[in-house]
Amino acid sequence: MKFQLSGIFRNKRFANLRRKVEILEIIGRVMFALLFIASAFGHFKNSAAMAGYAQSKGVPAPKLAVQGSGLLILVGAVLVATGYQAALGALLLVIFLVPTAILMHPFWKETDAMAKMSEQINFLKDISLAGAALVMYTLF
Repeated sequence: MKFQLSGIFRNKRFANLRRKVEILEIIGRVMFALLFIASAFGHFKNSAAMAGYAQSKGVPAPKLAVQGSGLLILVGAVLVATGYQAALGALLLVIFLVPTAILMHPFWKETDAMAKMSEQINFLKDISLAGAALVMYTLF
């Protein structure tokens, strides 16, 4: 179900404001999706290197996981960006982000302070993006 604007936007006086809100929604969806589209292409272009990194983190079937996750985020991002089945797209991104945060960025396992900080930043980034995708899901 598409996000419904409040009653104030149905008034003719606010038609211009409604259009601006709709344009900002489109811009926001595209901006959000760009990160995942770029990442998806990285998954496909650099799958061997990414599979090696995933294997070092204990991910089973790392090459398949990299390619599968690349496809998952590409489909999710395109759905969000286009607005077609955007809620499904947002959920696909959550399905990618939460396990990725836990499996690929377990900062709690790091002993080196710099590595711990780097992993914590990436973990929190993924969790925050998952939260944003959940918000998008509720709006679409």
